[in-house]
Amino acid sequence: MIRRKKKLVLDNGQVFEGILFGADCDKVSEVVFNTSVVGYQEIVSDPSYAGQIVVMTYPLAGNYGITDEDYEAKQSYIDGIIVRECCDTPSNFRLTRTLEEELEENGIPCISEVDTRMLAKAVRRAGRPRGAIVDADMPVEDALALIRNTPAGERSVRRVSCRKRWLTRTPNHRFSVVAVDCGIKHSIIRLLASRGCNVTIVPFDTAAGDVLAYNPDGVLLSNGPDNVPDVPEVSALFHAIKGRIPVLGTGLGAEIIGTCYGAVPKWMGCGIHGDHPVRELESGRIETAVMNQSYCFESLEGTGLTPTHVSVPEGYAAGFINREDKVFGVQFQIEAAPGPRDNVKLIDIFIKMMEENKDAEKN
Repeated sequence: MIRRKKKLVLDNGQVFEGILFGADCDKVSEVVFNTSVVGYQEIVSDPSYAGQIVVMTYPLAGNYGITDEDYEAKQSYIDGIIVRECCDTPSNFRLTRTLEEELEENGIPCISEVDTRMLAKAVRRAGRPRGAIVDADMPVEDALALIRNTPAGERSVRRVSCRKRWLTRTPNHRFSVVAVDCGIKHSIIRLLASRGCNVTIVPFDTAAGDVLAYNPDGVLLSNGPDNVPDVPEVSALFHAIKGRIPVLGTGLGAEIIGTCYGAVPKWMGCGIHGDHPVRELESGRIETAVMNQSYCFESLEGTGLTPTHVSVPEGYAAGFINREDKVFGVQFQIEAAPGPRDNVKLIDIFIKMMEENKDAEKN
């Protein structure tokens, strides 16, 4: 099969050539890189990557195909992916289609045979540049003009959040959880279900009164693509329920919680996307976490939040807790999708908070 040549042009004029793998279309978007070793399906379907082109630093993608049970959302919002090598003959007894078929069906372009190590370094130096996936014969000047004249893509919670509530149910449930959908990953819903939780997923702008009307044992503030100032509705919701019922925040949800307590988020440039070491302060263990963040909290001093995890080697707070208010947050993914299972156990902190809160209400 003869494949067309394509290229990625960054807004600083750098060019990275390769061949088409996926939908045959042009795309202009912000460029980031992800260092995960596995999990390309979870990355492609993660709403947190809405409006972005993702460079996969691991050199191979597509080798185990796509599996229906592993999607992180009902549709993909990613704008494109760049890889070193794509496999179009996957081997996996669970696969339902190939990666290329998935990309073609969802209109997602991919360029393979790119020097992704060099590209990741270029993205890191530029701090999340904009780039254009275009035909190889397009002049660089035309590609740069296309980037300049294309409005920034919509990377908003409003775009990826559900429009109406939806439910998941598990037999003999122990807890009821309301998940505020800022771009929620289905893996954390499955993780809650495995711990005996019925989950009601609601839009990000649901009012506190409506959330409390479900009589939840706990509330999850999910991950998502926006920045904290862009979702004042979620901040207002957290202020209204803080201290009343247990709250777990992951990713963007954790950033919202930290900011509401007075922590100051710091812009991280290219950010951290993929596997990254964190230290659990209580045990001193260093574990691998899956991160997808653009901001960090360098200090939690004076906020009332106690750090539980710090990044290695940077040392910024990656997790925190306020036991009095029954609040727990982590700026990484605890649901092990994709990759490391080191932090799955952290969901039990939230489960214990709900259990203790129910016991206190009975007494």
